[in-house]
Amino acid sequence: MSEQVDVIVIGMGPGGEDVGGKLAEAGLEVVGIEASLVGGECPYWGCIPSKMMIRAANLLAEGRRIPGIAGTSTVEPDWEPVATRIKEQATDDWDDTVAVDRFVGKGGRFVRGRGALVGPKRVQVGDTIYEARKGVVLATGTTAAVPPIEGLNTVEYWTNHEIIKTKEVPASLVVLGAGAIGAELTQVMARFGAKVTIVEAADRLVPLEEPEAGELLAEVFRAEGIDVRVGLMANHVAQDGPEIAVTLSDGSVVKGERLLVATGRRTNLADLGLDTVGIDPGSRFLDADEHMVLQNGLWAVGDIVGQGAFTHVALYQSAIAVANILGEDNPGADYRALSRVTFSDPEIGSVGITEAQAREQGLPVAVALQNVAHTARGWLHGTGNEGLIKLVVDTDADIVVGATSAGPHGGEVLGLLSLAVHAKISTAQMRQMIFAYPTFHKGIEDALRQL
Repeated sequence: MSEQVDVIVIGMGPGGEDVGGKLAEAGLEVVGIEASLVGGECPYWGCIPSKMMIRAANLLAEGRRIPGIAGTSTVEPDWEPVATRIKEQATDDWDDTVAVDRFVGKGGRFVRGRGALVGPKRVQVGDTIYEARKGVVLATGTTAAVPPIEGLNTVEYWTNHEIIKTKEVPASLVVLGAGAIGAELTQVMARFGAKVTIVEAADRLVPLEEPEAGELLAEVFRAEGIDVRVGLMANHVAQDGPEIAVTLSDGSVVKGERLLVATGRRTNLADLGLDTVGIDPGSRFLDADEHMVLQNGLWAVGDIVGQGAFTHVALYQSAIAVANILGEDNPGADYRALSRVTFSDPEIGSVGITEAQAREQGLPVAVALQNVAHTARGWLHGTGNEGLIKLVVDTDADIVVGATSAGPHGGEVLGLLSLAVHAKISTAQMRQMIFAYPTFHKGIEDALRQL
């Protein structure tokens, strides 16, 4: 059986749902295909529920900071309201009825199942083949990347899915991977009473960020009682009574009641039928152009494009793809000022390229580094004021090409720096700004003075 429609969207995560919904609202006949939950990782397993966890953990930390500043406090963590809020308010008990209805309400047609290309502009789901007049959008996202560690398949381990759904905090936890997901959830579990060890193969936490950010976070983690192990691989995993034992590359063994594998994300392109349109199914990512086009009648958005596994990137790319499909003008994607935030405490926001990347590109570089605790607002903030602002400047062009804002509200302070990178605002112009006093973002002015 075959049916003709205007556009087929395979994968209804944030990017796919947005593409499908906007095209349907524009009057096109759209079929959206999803085997899992409409909305993708973000609302059910990622950004939304994890930030609820982080909000709760940060409240505990703030309560513990009261002595010496505002009186006395006794804080007793309770995971039950956190788990209940995630289940009832964030995920609807992991039911996507609302999301499906939202898409259908915009005029889309939803199909539950796994879709795969069977030729140009042709997609098969079960026994049905859909033929698209305009084309197909691929938006199948990523899943947790599980490394081939000896013995890992013999134990019951967590990924982001299991830890988001947990109804209780384990007594102890080993976390493999110190990227954004691993770092955030490490701190959450520790603040709710778990004894946590975090292991990272790179030489620092949050290895994609500036070294100073990783060093800062490690210092904070250790002060909170977290065992930080960097520069070490996990070589072997085994059940050891009620605990899971992880043997590291230096021969040491760390144990926990639970094991969280947070070693990144991976695409799964092998089952998309890419070979039927001449694309290598063994590719890690899809090479879309600035208009999200893979070839005539085929677009890709979101994690599978390889520009970062972020909801905001998927939605940015969605708008570009929609414009291209509708024949509207759009300048295309520009990732020069791509922003990201690790919602740890201190919060680490970054935009553009790092100092190391700038030097690798041969740019003439000047760097400014301001300690947030040494700014007026940082000093006023008192305990919990750890942070830094780092600017990476192309001295020939006199523009900021990369920046990091770590500290209280670091992701919000990043907004000005993101604008500076995006609009190529000169440091001379930035120094002429009037920065409100005393604010965290005034620390940017303190950093600019160093240049």
